[in-house]
Order: sequence, then C-alpha cells, then structure tokens
Amino acid sequence: MTTFISISLIFFLAGWVQGVSGFGSALVAIPLLSLLIDIKTAIPLCSLLSLIITTYMSVQLWKYFDRKKILPLCAGAIPGIISGATILKTVPSEMIQNLMGSLLIAYALYNLFFTVKPGKIHYSWGYVSGFLSGSIGAAFSAGGPPAIIYTTLNNWSKNEIKATLTGFFCFNSYMVVSAHIITGLTTATVGKYFLFSVPFVLLGTFFGSYCYRFFKKDIYLRVVFLCLVVMGIILIL
Repeated sequence: MTTFISISLIFFLAGWVQGVSGFGSALVAIPLLSLLIDIKTAIPLCSLLSLIITTYMSVQLWKYFDRKKILPLCAGAIPGIISGATILKTVPSEMIQNLMGSLLIAYALYNLFFTVKPGKIHYSWGYVSGFLSGSIGAAFSAGGPPAIIYTTLNNWSKNEIKATLTGFFCFNSYMVVSAHIITGLTTATVGKYFLFSVPFVLLGTFFGSYCYRFFKKDIYLRVVFLCLVVMGIILIL
C-alpha cells in the first residue's frame, strides 16, 4: 500500500509541473518511479498517465489550438519515432544524452541571461522539431526539448505556446501508449498502479493549471527555461 501512495504522490507532483509549464511530467516521474518499481513498469505507467494529463489539458486549451502550429510537429514525429528506434540500436544513448543535455542547458541559460527577441519561424521548422522530438523520445524517452525550443522561438502568446505543446504531446502520448499495449509492456500491474494514480495526477494537473493563470508571459518563459536547465542536467546525469 505504501508503494501505491508513494507513486500517487509522485504523479501529483508530475501533474502539477506539467500543468504549470505544459511539459515535464515524465522527466519528473520516471527518475522517482525507478526508485520504487521496475523501469519496465515505470515507463508504460508514466505514458498512460501522461496521456491522461495531456488529454485533460487539451480540453482546457482547446480554444487556443491551431492546426497549422500543431500538425507539422505531429507529422515530423512519425518518421522521427522510427529513426529514433534505429538510433537507439546503433548509437550509444549516453553520447546523444550528453550532447542534447549540453545544448539544452546552453540554450536555456542564454535565454535566461540575455534578451532574445522571438520572431516568426517558418512552419517548416515545425517538421524538423517534430522529427527531432520523435527521434529523441523513441531513443531515450525525453523528446520534448526540440518542440519546446521551436515554440518559444516563435512570437506566440503563452497560451498558444502551451496549447501547441499540449496538442503535440497528446498526439505522442496516444502513439506511445498504443505501441506499449501492442508490444505487451502494459501489464496488469501497470493497470493497477494506473487506476490508483489517476485521481492524484488529475488533481496535480488541475492545481498546476490554476497556478499557470497567474504567470505573465515573461515569467512563464523563465519557468520554461529553468525547466529546460533541469531537463538538461537530468539527461547528462
């Protein structure tokens, strides 16, 4: 019973983080879950609860959705996921993680200490970002950064940024969960943990979304960049 309660508290925290920033639940949850349960149970469990989080947030942010912003990311992610699986087999994941983590930290710190004026990035970069996100996500379950960088470089409102990320991550969650079910990774044990944790992750997401309302765009972006620094450190470690 203690394990069930601990897992639920982890997902409350993960839901809160994603509710505030629009991403990051997996990078919060998986390291903590791996201290309690087997990683092969933690990953499909996290994917299921990520699906709940992103679906809930998609309903909240529906009026801010713009297909022209989200579809290039989703289209690019499909071949990216396939290539990511190949990369995982052929290239040492440590090398990819160290490079990606270093780039994330450098990009985020630059934005935190210097003023970067967002502009209108050509939509074709959405396909590139989606491809990279799919590749990295399939290779080592941390595919958010390229999509996050792409959205923050555009001169969009904070609601447009969060809605675009949420729509893209929701699409990815459904694809990943489907793959886990087909390959048999989603077991009965995963199902038990999932059913017990759903109320907690929804509560955390609700409170995170509530807190998000009080952030101005510049503060929201600083939160995003700080999260990117943490993500980069986690990738390197």
